[in-house]
Amino acid sequence: MSLRKVLFAAARIARRPYILAAALAVCVGSSAADAQLHLQKQFVPRDESPEEFPDGPGRDETFYLCTACHNFKLVAAQGLNRRQWDESFQLMIDKHGMANIEGDDRKLILDYLEKTYPPRAPSTGGGWKNPFIK
Repeated sequence: MSLRKVLFAAARIARRPYILAAALAVCVGSSAADAQLHLQKQFVPRDESPEEFPDGPGRDETFYLCTACHNFKLVAAQGLNRRQWDESFQLMIDKHGMANIEGDDRKLILDYLEKTYPPRAPSTGGGWKNPFIK
């Protein structure tokens, strides 16, 4: 088959995702409907709302900044101090292309994160303890 015919066939498939889904279904042994559903399912970062999280100055700004890339429950689970939150920002800016938030906006967001999601106190009860942390 010539390169031109291969490119033409690829362009036709790209315009009709159900053909691609059917082809994938044949390869993996599932139905075309299952494959199409899998292609359509994607993470939607705004399946949460800011009202689900503790109120405070900067909540909405923090929520919408973070949910541009990931869900906010990931943020809420962290529990970091201000320096760690700031380092986390810098990592996302440097490694993942997040917009650099500076000045009063950065202060507002860091204030919210520091107050609302601080480090959690270590457990004083029983339970598993990491032997590598002393």
